[in-house]
Amino acid sequence: MKKRVQVATATMLFVVLAGCASDGATQTAPAQAATPKAVLFEQPTTAKAIIEKDKLGAPVKYTMPDGCITDDADAIARGGFIFHNLNGKKAKGDAPKGLAKMIEVNGKKVEKQYGNCVACHNIEKAKGGGNIGPDLSNYKAIFIDTGVRDHAFVYQKIADARIDNPNTHMTINLTTKLFTEREICDITSYVVSPK
Repeated sequence: MKKRVQVATATMLFVVLAGCASDGATQTAPAQAATPKAVLFEQPTTAKAIIEKDKLGAPVKYTMPDGCITDDADAIARGGFIFHNLNGKKAKGDAPKGLAKMIEVNGKKVEKQYGNCVACHNIEKAKGGGNIGPDLSNYKAIFIDTGVRDHAFVYQKIADARIDNPNTHMTINLTTKLFTEREICDITSYVVSPK
């Protein structure tokens, strides 16, 4: 068994235990007990570049733009469409006014990535609403109308939830530019609207 594996483009090292059978039992050679030995595997530079590219920067505190929250039916429809759909090709129904299923990126038509918020959150009229994230049903009555939360809180949570929870599993939507400021406003308006 080789003790070191080298890759020409490698830069990062990982240590694993060698000498263990796939079932976790230690393999032994005739007349001699084997002991696990550290074997170094190096991560290719290309993998390191991908990991570096995918790293998020520091959490960003956003200020909600003036006029962000609206009772405009088109904005709420856009927010609801983003909330309930994953991407353009699989999106249910026609995109509401001001939103497209396909967008142009670097001269190519690609599917617009939506939030699919419903995978983790339940909300009124959700089909198969998730339970990983907080239930957002009746959000306006429970949180906004009582003063427990305000619109800026909801906007920040959707834009970059890491600001008060560095270990969140929530997608980082504005910092990563997955959504625009207007789209975050539309989603926020949808969440806080009476349904």
